[in-house]
Amino acid sequence: MTDVTLTLPRGPVITLLIALLLSAAGSVQAQVADTGTYLQRMDADGDGRVSQAEYVQWMMYAFEQMDADGDGVLDASELPGGKGRPITREQQRQTLVQRFHKQDANRDGVLDARELAAPPR
Repeated sequence: MTDVTLTLPRGPVITLLIALLLSAAGSVQAQVADTGTYLQRMDADGDGRVSQAEYVQWMMYAFEQMDADGDGVLDASELPGGKGRPITREQQRQTLVQRFHKQDANRDGVLDARELAAPPR
């Protein structure tokens, strides 16, 4: 098996949340070295594919870590640099759902390792 470099979806909030996720000290989820490992960590039911629910749950980790007051909104004080427009948990979830569907190239409702490793669409 060949290691594949994973290119994650881009966008200001997505990039911010992914950076936080990948830099979270001591987080098991953050310790991902290749696409196979990434798929295994996201694949909660172990079926070798990532469902929309698994994708969203995995990607929301960073939002939850950043939401210091637990109110479901990332406001400027919770964003790096203390700047940025507020985003709600639901807005972030909807963004992730849209990203999931863009990555699902074959439109089968799940992501496999190849789709996870593909450049953002």
